[in-house]
Amino acid sequence: MKELLKKAIHASILAGEEVLKIYNNPNSDFSIEIKLDNSPLTIADKLSHVMIEKELAKTKLPILSEEGENSSFENRKVWPLFWMVDPLDGTKEFIKKNGEFTVNIALIRENKPVLGVIYVPLTKELYFGAEGISTRKTTVEKSNVRMEALIQNALKLPLKKNVESYVVVASRSHINKETSDFIEKLEKEKSRITVISKGSSLKICLVAEGVADVYPRFGPTMEWDTAAGHAIAKFAGKNLFLAGSEKEIEYNKENLLNPYFIVI
Repeated sequence: MKELLKKAIHASILAGEEVLKIYNNPNSDFSIEIKLDNSPLTIADKLSHVMIEKELAKTKLPILSEEGENSSFENRKVWPLFWMVDPLDGTKEFIKKNGEFTVNIALIRENKPVLGVIYVPLTKELYFGAEGISTRKTTVEKSNVRMEALIQNALKLPLKKNVESYVVVASRSHINKETSDFIEKLEKEKSRITVISKGSSLKICLVAEGVADVYPRFGPTMEWDTAAGHAIAKFAGKNLFLAGSEKEIEYNKENLLNPYFIVI
């Protein structure tokens, strides 16, 4: 597991470097396309995908990526172990240039995430966790770091939380009435509520880190949006549950759309 974690971390950092080349280029228009689900796609998504696929192919495990030519359910339903990848999560935030975008890599075994890596290219923050390896956070400037030292020296999550208020983290680009109603209900139950808005999988990371108490998502997401964050939350002692249930969400379904969920 540790060797696979090292490969995923390395791939995420290399992909992040590709993303930043586009992000920091003043002459880039991002080559924005609109996909069938009306979500945006940029050249950065594509370059990140190519880099991750190249690196993870060395593990000989199948790869299910948002930007890849994905296998049919008939093929992938028998995969015992595979990578699930979102090469650029938070493309809307990338286009807005607010920095709240990530590279997400997860390892799925029997419908459960057993490893997760989330890299934040702009801030160089790296979150990771895996079975047998508690969730940690560090900052990585370059892809040629010694992975063993990086894992050992990273800060274990969650951190001690400020208990002055109950913190809810919500989507920056996708807040809706269901989410507003959920927050309003909490305001009646808790003495003090603070709401933080964030883009991409950073919302899950904030719960794993202990900065936020809960992240409700009552809107559409895909499995690759949450798989890495799910692992990171899980190995920090948190989890992603079906909304209104104590059942953990699962992966590699025939329809890759997630149900509504709560991270807590």
